[in-house]
Amino acid sequence: MGASKLSGMQKQVLSLYRGFLRAARSKPIEDRKRIEMIVSTEFRHNSKEVDRKNFQYIEYLLRLGTKQLDQLKSPDIVSLSSVKVVASKS
Repeated sequence: MGASKLSGMQKQVLSLYRGFLRAARSKPIEDRKRIEMIVSTEFRHNSKEVDRKNFQYIEYLLRLGTKQLDQLKSPDIVSLSSVKVVASKS
């Protein structure tokens, strides 16, 4: 059995997810667990709720996630908060 090929966008999403987990490792243990929980919950939620063909919205979420990851990498930031983003139905 061969592994299925991932699209470029799927690779970007997985890379972002791994980036968050790597950044979480640099934080104190209690904050790390909270960050990992938030990241996991957000990614699972979006994987179920966002239409896979809505490329524009997925690209928006990738840009938003990249900005949040850059902030999380800062040594001054110790935690992460969850932000609810609602997509328009149009």
